[in-house]
Amino acid sequence: MYIKSIVLEGFKSYAERTEINGFDPFFNAITGLNGSGKSNILDSICFLLGISNLSQVRATNLQDLVYKNGLAGITKATVSITFDNSNKKQSPLGFETHDEITITRQVVIGGRNKYLINGVNANNLRVQDLFCSVGLNVNNPHFLIMQGRITKVLNMKPPEILAMIEEAAGTRMYECKKISAQKTIEKKDAKLKEIQTILDEEITPAMEKLKEERASYLEYQKLMREIEHLSRLYVAYLFVCAEETKLKSTEDLQEMQSSIAQLQENMKQNEAKVKELSTEIQELERRRDKVSSRANRQGTGARSNTGLKRSVNASMMRIVLILKQKRTSVNDAFASVCNGTRSQIAQMKLKHAQQELKTKQAQVKKMDSGYKKDQDTFEAVKKCIEKLQAEMKKLNYEDGREERLLEQKRQCSRDVSQLRETYESLMGQFPNLRFEYTDPEKNWDPSKVKGLVANLFSVTDVSNATALEVVAGGRLYNIVVDNEVTGKKLLEKGELKRRYTIIPLNKISARTLNDNVVRTAKNLVGPDNVHTALSLVGYESELRKAMEYVFGTTLVCDSLDNAKKVAFDKGVSTKTVTLGGDVFDPQGTLTGGARAQTASVLSKLAEVKDIQDSLRAKEAELTAVESELSSLKGTAEKYRQLKQQLDLKTEEARILETKLQQSSFHKQQEELENLRKTIEECEETLQKTKEVHKKAEEKYKVLENKMKNAEAEREKELKAAQQKLNQAKSKADAYNKRLKEKQQEADAVTLELEELKREQAGYEQQIQAVDEALKAIQEQIDTMTTEVFANKEAVRAAQEQLSQQKKVILGQEREIKGKTGEANRLREQNNDAQLKIKELEHNISKHKKDSADATAKVARMLAENDWISSEKHLFGQPNTAYDFKTNNPKEAGQRLKRLEETKDKLERNVNRRAMNMLSEAEERYNDLKKKKRIVENDKAKILETIEELDQKKNEALNVACKMCVAYFKMLLHSQMFSALLTLWSVVALQLFNPVSLFSLSVHCISIYLFVGLLFVFSNFASWFCINKMSKKL
Repeated sequence: MYIKSIVLEGFKSYAERTEINGFDPFFNAITGLNGSGKSNILDSICFLLGISNLSQVRATNLQDLVYKNGLAGITKATVSITFDNSNKKQSPLGFETHDEITITRQVVIGGRNKYLINGVNANNLRVQDLFCSVGLNVNNPHFLIMQGRITKVLNMKPPEILAMIEEAAGTRMYECKKISAQKTIEKKDAKLKEIQTILDEEITPAMEKLKEERASYLEYQKLMREIEHLSRLYVAYLFVCAEETKLKSTEDLQEMQSSIAQLQENMKQNEAKVKELSTEIQELERRRDKVSSRANRQGTGARSNTGLKRSVNASMMRIVLILKQKRTSVNDAFASVCNGTRSQIAQMKLKHAQQELKTKQAQVKKMDSGYKKDQDTFEAVKKCIEKLQAEMKKLNYEDGREERLLEQKRQCSRDVSQLRETYESLMGQFPNLRFEYTDPEKNWDPSKVKGLVANLFSVTDVSNATALEVVAGGRLYNIVVDNEVTGKKLLEKGELKRRYTIIPLNKISARTLNDNVVRTAKNLVGPDNVHTALSLVGYESELRKAMEYVFGTTLVCDSLDNAKKVAFDKGVSTKTVTLGGDVFDPQGTLTGGARAQTASVLSKLAEVKDIQDSLRAKEAELTAVESELSSLKGTAEKYRQLKQQLDLKTEEARILETKLQQSSFHKQQEELENLRKTIEECEETLQKTKEVHKKAEEKYKVLENKMKNAEAEREKELKAAQQKLNQAKSKADAYNKRLKEKQQEADAVTLELEELKREQAGYEQQIQAVDEALKAIQEQIDTMTTEVFANKEAVRAAQEQLSQQKKVILGQEREIKGKTGEANRLREQNNDAQLKIKELEHNISKHKKDSADATAKVARMLAENDWISSEKHLFGQPNTAYDFKTNNPKEAGQRLKRLEETKDKLERNVNRRAMNMLSEAEERYNDLKKKKRIVENDKAKILETIEELDQKKNEALNVACKMCVAYFKMLLHSQMFSALLTLWSVVALQLFNPVSLFSLSVHCISIYLFVGLLFVFSNFASWFCINKMSKKL
């Protein structure tokens, strides 16, 4: 392959398009004056070959290659070279079918560099590979001898001569590719290690766990299938029972309704009889009352006449006493007379009431047996009610408590499921936060294992989460234990799902930053702009060493500038992290850049902890509710039974009370009670009248004594008055000398004397009036005595008539009693019937409720279970899935309950997505395994190819060496017949294995060596160039 033509446009001194043709296949020379552009043509060839060292084309940047740096209006430089590719032995790889190859390179000011191969865009690497395949590596241009470079070639050392021979033999490109391949293999090895680590630490433990969860899920599904089968059997049984209850309730309702109708008919008949008897009793009572009123009037007349005599005598005696006293005493006497009359009346009422009481008591004793029986029944019912109320109170159960707890349980279950799903979703995003282990030994103390570092501290400010996560790095997922023994047991017997690093608190050596370092850092950027990472987290005191180990030697700054200033300051020189997660290491490394648009683990960890706390609280609440429900179950059932009994007994007590209040015995009891009250009132009145009578007699005696001694009293009073008068006179005589001073006392005595005289006259008038009144009263007494004697006969006749009327009344009472007894018996029958009706109505309401519940239950079961309507004809049929004889429904219900409890426990731990997650994990595992195998196969193939190419390279170098020896001998023999020059391989040293190192054994004239090397290049390389051949050459 050789150059046929070169086209230059805008390249260096060639402003316009210039085409150079007529190149010879073997030897070409470009001649011309200085500055005519000879070197620019060679520079254009180097530019096209893709030279990276621009100093070899006398430029500092690509813009210098454009004509006048683009200031003359030309903004791009283009070089196109057409190569003759007719010699297929030296053809580049992949271009054996092309006879000509045109390569173009173009550079635009302010734009990009562009290559074209046969008019098609290509990249720099492809062009370099094309030229390297024919021994033209422009970046190591041994085929290009620049001006002043001949001496350097002649002074080359053996490795450099080897490099020239390798370049000429075309093996240099292979060496570069080999180095690149080895680097790629190293990267692939690192990737393989990473894949293996992921497989060992993440995917394999996750798959094992998912396999366990899948087994649990399959067991859960098996349990659900059994629950479904038993549920259908039990629901079918409940459905059949509900329908039977519904039919039976309907029949019972009809029977009870017919019983109620019969009882109501009997009650109507009894009520009609009672009404008829009541009419008869009223007529008899009316007659009895009429006779009783006549008898009462006659008895009252007789009693009043007898009492009148007594009252007149008493009145006369009291009036005499009153007249002997002042006007006031007369009124008291009249009041005493009235009291005496009331006393007699009270005695009459008392006597009548006592007789009536005896009569009623006798009647009540006869009626007492039935009433007492009902009363005892009523009392027994009341005691039973009190006992039931006491038992209900002793249960300490609030009505409706169980229903509220069931609703609370359902709500808690929903909350727990929702929180657990949220927790699992969050933990699925960060699987590294899961830490599970099995107790290494019995009676294991879980407090020895503190847990993941990430779970042992809290971030005081969420804005610091990213920085703290970067500071902690992989230590965030280390496990903290109390000592190395615990860590060893955990590693050996804890069945850990992945690899973990253990931090024993008693062995860990933690370092913290010096106070002077922290103080210097704060002085540099301000105390609010830099903090120690340890000060930004909260933790328990026992974990201090672990926290110091993780966060103790790092500073956190608010910005890049502050972090850079702090990290590289000589007084600080400490690893520093920004809030954005960029790391400045004083050793000279900087880590950072754009971070993934996902939340920080620590910021999410706070949310996970909150949800975990809420989940634990809800689970505790659910457990408490379930425990309370379990404890209340028996109590609630007993309370419902007691309440039902209490309702029945209360209704029975109400009916009995009504029956007792409507009975004749109750009425008789009320009459007896009224008579007892009347007797008590009469006795009280008599007692009061006796006391008044006693006081009146005492006053009468006093007045009578005064009347007997009235004359003596008057004289005594006159003497006393005379004595007072004498005393006054004596006092007047004694005080005449002091008259003026004692005049008032004398007037007072005079007035007192006059008053005494007036009192004396008043007493005399009163005595006269009393005498007159005594005469009038005596006349009245005589008249009344005559009337009393006249009324005695009338009283005797009235008493006889009264006794006859009493006999009539007794007969009527007996007849009324008989009618009343019959009416009471009919009322009792009605009350019993009413009680039965109430019981039947209660039973009807209960049956209606049961029937309605059964109907609603049937409807609800039909709505909730679509399969019932299509399969209910099979319920209870033999040799079916619903054969109640073969499969005991009650046992199925009990087993279903146990399975439901087991299901509830499994639901808390089962992972419903385990199947899909396991498939995904297995797919990922297989994918990684496949990739690993591919990489390993590629590595093996590359190593095999390298080994094969190393062998071919050695063969090529040996051929090149032999050719060099032949050319050297020929050249030297033509000039110096006896001279000898040879090259040999230093295999023993193996300095650059596997490439042999060539060394010159005989030093000859430098020019001959150089010319010999030129011949070698002329045979191996496609072509070579010499810029400005020296005079020596």
